[in-house]
Amino acid sequence: MSSELVTRTVEDGVATLTLNRPEKLNALTAASFEELRAHLDALATADVRCVILTGAGRSFCAGHDLESLAAGDAMESRHAEARTITMLEEFPAPVIGKIRGHCFTGGLELALACDILVAGDTAQFGDTHSQWGLAPVWGMSVRLPERVGMARAKELSFTARRISGVEAADIRLVNHCVSDVGLDEFVARLAAQIAANSAGANRIYKSLYASTRELDRAQALRAETDLPYGLPDDALERLTRR
Repeated sequence: MSSELVTRTVEDGVATLTLNRPEKLNALTAASFEELRAHLDALATADVRCVILTGAGRSFCAGHDLESLAAGDAMESRHAEARTITMLEEFPAPVIGKIRGHCFTGGLELALACDILVAGDTAQFGDTHSQWGLAPVWGMSVRLPERVGMARAKELSFTARRISGVEAADIRLVNHCVSDVGLDEFVARLAAQIAANSAGANRIYKSLYASTRELDRAQALRAETDLPYGLPDDALERLTRR
């Protein structure tokens, strides 16, 4: 078994980052975040058109490792974990979260930074901060309502209720719920579709979608027409090869 807490592979323009503590259901530690951040830094300058984030074994991520948390395990800054999740959210290429098994609390916060989420039908999602007497510090209170709406986000957080992959799709927490057996194939096909398109166009789309959070609708419409992020470098080549 690899001693790496996060592993990385790259094939045909698709990078796969795998949380790699299957014996602990991929629970997160400070070292896990340090490795994730290092991988994101390395990929930022690579020819990567899509990233898949997943977990080894039977779970995506059961959340923050509570034993290490109680023992005072932390990165050099109390904001470092949150910044790493923001790095994932702001990664220039589209990011797909492939979810099987547990996706709880800190694991859910990590998943919410992905652009697209695909769950297996036996996946389980939950925000369990209140169950353990904890408060979110990695972005849950912002990203969860963005996905499911404020009322549903409040219910999930106040109750710490677990929901299935099927229900997660019903409330639009995830984009797709597919059979566990077909999860790998579905995500591989989705990543290939993304990788086949213009990396520059997708980078610009990510920037435009992100900017709408800070602008009202009229400002966002005006901003898009001004081409604030330019045009993709491969536009002419793609247009002329039709």
